[in-house]
Amino acid sequence: MKKVVAIVKFILFWLWVALQLPVALALWPFGRQVCVWHAKVVMFVVSKIGGIRVRVHGKLADVRPLLLVGNHISVFEFAAFPVAFGGGFFGKHEISKIPIIGWLTKRLGVIFVSRKASDAAKMVQLIDRQMSGVTWPMVIYPEGTTSNGSIVLPFKSSMFDFIEKGANIAVQPMVMLYRSKHGNPIDDKTMANDYAYFDNAKMPAGAALCRRERSAAGQLFHILELGGFMVEFHLLPPVDLAGLNRKEMAAKLHHIVENKFMELKEKKNV
Repeated sequence: MKKVVAIVKFILFWLWVALQLPVALALWPFGRQVCVWHAKVVMFVVSKIGGIRVRVHGKLADVRPLLLVGNHISVFEFAAFPVAFGGGFFGKHEISKIPIIGWLTKRLGVIFVSRKASDAAKMVQLIDRQMSGVTWPMVIYPEGTTSNGSIVLPFKSSMFDFIEKGANIAVQPMVMLYRSKHGNPIDDKTMANDYAYFDNAKMPAGAALCRRERSAAGQLFHILELGGFMVEFHLLPPVDLAGLNRKEMAAKLHHIVENKFMELKEKKNV
């Protein structure tokens, strides 16, 4: 029965996505503000189809532009973050190549960045330009890839180039946790195998590994079979990065996010 329900929801998901193609095309000329609003509506429906609940702890800083810096677990943040904050985020360039999804997410306000060293200067200019003047929060995932959901991978210093070069942007750390639909902690092995979306080869020694790696579509269907889960965002106080180079920024923010993540992940009813 769960598989039948998952199939129905999977079809509804793609029908909903297909419906957004003409809508996104029509709204694109009205600017990014409208696109970001549209993204929140789209992802709210997506989260309902997927059974994804969103809970926020803490408060967004009032200053703008604001950059949230947090850990990255799976593709489901594409739905959870807009629902929670009505904001946009930076995604890896590979996602832009996924048929339909890549085109649509770009028109919903996602900014795709390349992680190639040869593109570093171009990406710094892109991020700096896109952050200026926005009224909604943006987010980056400096791990550069998805984790297994039980650890926080080291932050890549290249993600902070534009701040080191003097961009006037407030930075607020954010910790993200996945929990069961009822808010209970998920053990590491179950998290790695059922909820996270990652590459085993990129995990450090001793990390919980997934028994079966799935495609993005396969992971979506699996979550639909499970009936969904809860995404918790924990907003921490903004951090002063003045005088730090990009490696020091990455290390400081990683320390804050990792420590809070490890403190919270086993707690019940946070």
